[in-house]
Amino acid sequence: MEIRDFWKATLGQDAAAMRRFFAPSAGVFWHNTNEAFSAEEFIEVNCEYPGAWDGEVERVERIGGLIVTALRVFAAGGGPSFHVVSFFRVQDGKIVSIDEYWGDDGAPPQWRLDKKIGRAIK
Repeated sequence: MEIRDFWKATLGQDAAAMRRFFAPSAGVFWHNTNEAFSAEEFIEVNCEYPGAWDGEVERVERIGGLIVTALRVFAAGGGPSFHVVSFFRVQDGKIVSIDEYWGDDGAPPQWRLDKKIGRAIK
């Protein structure tokens, strides 16, 4: 399974292409909001999310049947952006589960700026 193709289909909100990647009983878990989805519900949520989105895969790690991705997702044409880390369990070339963790992109909190700790990554 090519994970970059999965992300291309997902960011393109292409439901038919997304379905090819999932095992029939796959589950998706968004821990930040305490939500669990079937593969079909996950596809619906992604394809009906308001607006057009784009993104870039920043990192892919493979450990046995586990694929870990770090992705920057952003509103097409400007606006909010997020980073998501996803843990994919894959069996027989199909996704059986995804655990995702989302975070808003933004400036460091004021208290860290005041203390002058840390520096920009890029």
